[in-house]
Amino acid sequence: MTGIILFGTGSPVIVDVEESLHRAGLAVAAGIRNRPGPCHLPDDVTVRDLAAVDAQLRGLPFLIPLFTPAHRQAALGEARAAGFSDAWTLIDPSVPAPRRLAIGAGSYVNAGCSLGSASEIGAFVFVNRGASLGHHARIGDFASIGPGVVIAGHVTLGRGAVIGAGATVLPELTIGANAVVGGGAVVTRDVPPASLVVGNPARIVRSAIGGYRGLAVG
Repeated sequence: MTGIILFGTGSPVIVDVEESLHRAGLAVAAGIRNRPGPCHLPDDVTVRDLAAVDAQLRGLPFLIPLFTPAHRQAALGEARAAGFSDAWTLIDPSVPAPRRLAIGAGSYVNAGCSLGSASEIGAFVFVNRGASLGHHARIGDFASIGPGVVIAGHVTLGRGAVIGAGATVLPELTIGANAVVGGGAVVTRDVPPASLVVGNPARIVRSAIGGYRGLAVG
């Protein structure tokens, strides 16, 4: 292995992923620009357009540094179509991962997080800076957890759920698939799938919001 591919360069959070790789002693082989628009990688990192990807790059493991679940799922489909197959999993070296933790392919845990024991994190999950996940957490594939989030013990997040920055989810609750918890919300009861909740205590302000359900992780 000669480095990690960062597939998708349009999100500013890519610089955090690049820093985590550096702390782990891993180089970025290239960032792949899959869509037109600005690239947020530092100037000293190689960037390739998707059309310029060669067999050598396709053989390297990849991470998708995008926070929004639908964007991450779409990028995964594009990466597979381009011939990438080896999804890399990265927990920032600043995070003391518990012995009893299962984490799926393609998932990323940013710096300063706390991960509870006996937890299961699915595939292509994004856990942002300083989030705290309680014991026995069950985090579905493609879920996204914002910076400073506090998730108590025995909480379940459905596939593609988003927990906004600074939100708190109380113990033994379930956040449904493709649901969104607004930043700073305090969730005191279960959240139905595809619902948006905000406030303290969190209340439903919108139902049947969009999500991306069609892509399998395997």
